[in-house]
Amino acid sequence: MDRWSIEKRSEVMSRIRSKGNRQTELRLMAMFKGAGITGWRRHWPLLGKPDFVFRRERVVVFVDGCFWHGCPVHGRRPGQNQVYWDAKMLRNKKRDREVTRELRKRGWQVLRVWAHELTRKNEKRCLGRIWRALGRGMSVED
Repeated sequence: MDRWSIEKRSEVMSRIRSKGNRQTELRLMAMFKGAGITGWRRHWPLLGKPDFVFRRERVVVFVDGCFWHGCPVHGRRPGQNQVYWDAKMLRNKKRDREVTRELRKRGWQVLRVWAHELTRKNEKRCLGRIWRALGRGMSVED
């Protein structure tokens, strides 16, 4: 049970602004450092605000949160206000596709990593994708 009315809750939520996905970015940074992946920059001014940019290789990496970007495995649909959330998720997915398409047209290779791929269990596979995109070959120990 919410202690606020639907209108009040909507007003409060509308004032919350995104500050990025700090925890997932820090996790991927730690993975990069552990695997010896260098040459990346964060907060580089580029369409779609990629989480990591490898300028020399023209590779961008987005870490997509399972909830906000509609992960088919872990994404969940809120029980309240489903019409709003369905539309919101569709807009997010559409924006992701448009940003990816435009960056590719501009000569960038775009990698999208789900937040759930940053676990120890999935680390090797995730890093392998990044190594291949960078054209450096796999350097993660088996």
